[in-house]
Amino acid sequence: MLSKLTIKNVALIDSAEIEFCAGLNVLSGETGAGKSVILDSVNFVLGAKADKTMIRYGETECMVKAEFSVPEDSKAVHALREMDIDTDGDIIISRKFSESGKNSIKLNGNTVTVSMLRKVTDSLVDVHGQSEHFFLLKESNQLRTLDGVAGGELIPEKEKLSGLLSELRQIDRQINLLGGDVKERGRRLDILKFQIDEIEAVDLKEGEEEELLAKRNKINNLEKIISAVREATEALSGENGALDCIRSAKRAMSGIARLDEEYSSAYERLEGIALDADDIAETLSEMGDELYFDEDEARETETRLDAITALKRKYGANKKEIDAYLKKSREEYELLSDCEGQYAILTEKSERVRKQIYEVCRKITSLRKKSGEAFCRRVTEELKTLNIRNAKFEIQFDDYTPEDAASAGANGLDRICFLFSANAGEPLKPLGKIISGGEMSRFMLAIKTQLSDVNEISTYIFDEIDAGISGKTAKVVGEKFAKIAKNMQIIAVSHLAQIAAMSDREFLIEKREEDGKTHTQVRALDEKEKTQEIVRLLGGEEGEEFAVKHAEELLKQAREYKTAIN
Repeated sequence: MLSKLTIKNVALIDSAEIEFCAGLNVLSGETGAGKSVILDSVNFVLGAKADKTMIRYGETECMVKAEFSVPEDSKAVHALREMDIDTDGDIIISRKFSESGKNSIKLNGNTVTVSMLRKVTDSLVDVHGQSEHFFLLKESNQLRTLDGVAGGELIPEKEKLSGLLSELRQIDRQINLLGGDVKERGRRLDILKFQIDEIEAVDLKEGEEEELLAKRNKINNLEKIISAVREATEALSGENGALDCIRSAKRAMSGIARLDEEYSSAYERLEGIALDADDIAETLSEMGDELYFDEDEARETETRLDAITALKRKYGANKKEIDAYLKKSREEYELLSDCEGQYAILTEKSERVRKQIYEVCRKITSLRKKSGEAFCRRVTEELKTLNIRNAKFEIQFDDYTPEDAASAGANGLDRICFLFSANAGEPLKPLGKIISGGEMSRFMLAIKTQLSDVNEISTYIFDEIDAGISGKTAKVVGEKFAKIAKNMQIIAVSHLAQIAAMSDREFLIEKREEDGKTHTQVRALDEKEKTQEIVRLLGGEEGEEFAVKHAEELLKQAREYKTAIN
């Protein structure tokens, strides 16, 4: 659940700290007071796109912090642990956004990206606003919703379908390579033969280019190398060179080496230096004898490097890419060389894979229909409790044939449509054509109720889902909220007194002017203040006796109902 929300410098809110309870939390207030700011703040801290217009005028940055408490076996906790972020079920998200566009996100004190944040928050909170009513009007979204209900059963079948589709694409690419007339295939064979011969003729070895580049570098600096070797050799073994000096020092010390261990040690060290110097001088001498400019070797090196450069320019940046190009060219050459035989083999293989795709698609359809029937029954029952007593809800599946397998996608071949009827005697029609605003609100509530177990989400946020309803229906929606709130947290923005009366905690959002500035404040109401707010929602005036009695009666009925369902 979302236990605490801290907001700083967001729109008209300079500072707000909201502590939510585990049940039904209701936010109410005058139109324009800033209820949308609260939801924008929640969406922002959950990973929504940041916008500079969020920052309060006159400030340089805004900040929202959300504190959650969830079970240790929840998806959110698993997602955190996959990121090596410690948690015992407490999740603290802090997000800042500055005028310069700088974004700072921390998860339990660890800096994360927006994509990392969403992996966690997708299973924490479900925010439903009025705009989401349009989500289910799209058939692609209806299919996504149904797949959410079907759950894990679909995963292995979809993975199998993905593999088959990949195989079919590969076969189709090979068949396309066989296209064109005899002349076109002949020209392509000539090009492939030339490319294969060119690559094979160079016969590039692993690490060869690096060796050749090192050799060229040595050839280009040969004069400098010869001069340095000669100079070093002369310095060591020339007249009065280092070797002569070392030998003189050695002779001088040999006469006194037996007189003291210290002299003996110095003599031995000079002897070692003399041996090393002799060895170095000999090596340098041999090195100098071998150093000479070989014009043929230089020419061969440049020619070989030019050939490798030409290959890289045409066929790949390195040996691995060139080898891959060669392999692909050989395969295409063999394919085109045996065009008729290969076409027959590929066509047969394509037909076999298409048949397998069709069979997997039928299995996916069967699983969807099975889950869909149960889902429709549950949603229909929910709608009846929400005062749409004659509700009928079905999912229509379009037919398809084995010939349609070629057009299958990652989701199979199903095209579905949610059909709904709210009134007795009325036929089922597509959702968007017949459903009213109030009916849509209740339909979405019924859908969310049935998806709650599937999504494993512990907090639902509803932004004015009560739009278009009133009276008895409002009372039923309030009761539904109270019932759902027994098992999960609900945060609802509402204008209805019946829903506010059912709240376990009521918050008032109000706008005030101080020192020439407008401020939005959020505060939890006590029982007396809650009664006054319900009076306002009923359209009454503060202190008006009839309105107060009506509000008190609503609160009494709400308490009785919640006691009865506990």
